[in-house]
Amino acid sequence: MSIISSTSHTASSTTTLSQRLGAAIGASILGACLVYFAGFSHIEAVHNAAHDTRHSAAFPCH
Repeated sequence: MSIISSTSHTASSTTTLSQRLGAAIGASILGACLVYFAGFSHIEAVHNAAHDTRHSAAFPCH
């Protein structure tokens, strides 16, 4: 029989609003770049890998 114990962490987060906002904006830009790379790529392997996802999201690829 095992005993599961949980420990409460009371340390406060030291990230500021500007740091979180910068991380969110950076992640959004990276995501948009990946989506547009896959959407407009003429590389057949990338096209085939993202083909069904593009059509399900109504993203034109042809």
